[in-house]
Amino acid sequence: MSDTSRPTTEVTLLGKSYVIACPPEEQDQLKRSARYLDRAMHGIHARGKVLGSEKIAIMAALNITHELLAALDTHRSGEQALGELNDRLERALAKVGDSQPASSPSQ
Repeated sequence: MSDTSRPTTEVTLLGKSYVIACPPEEQDQLKRSARYLDRAMHGIHARGKVLGSEKIAIMAALNITHELLAALDTHRSGEQALGELNDRLERALAKVGDSQPASSPSQ
């Protein structure tokens, strides 16, 4: 029994259409993801070394996962560097604050 009340979106991967259940507010992101995956699959297919849609999809998934993990590592590394820089800045500001003479009240 199908649920006709669920919104769907059609995407194409390696020339084959798929209908995917997807909330309307996520359809643009799904289509963008499908285009990215389709380009990755076409790239693998064009090399001609991998045959079969299933194997091409698995290779594309592995490649995209590798890209994602590399981007996450870069992001984490950047966050760590910013945290260290922030710590250095706070220490430097604390030293400047400690070295300033106390203000005398104005009369």
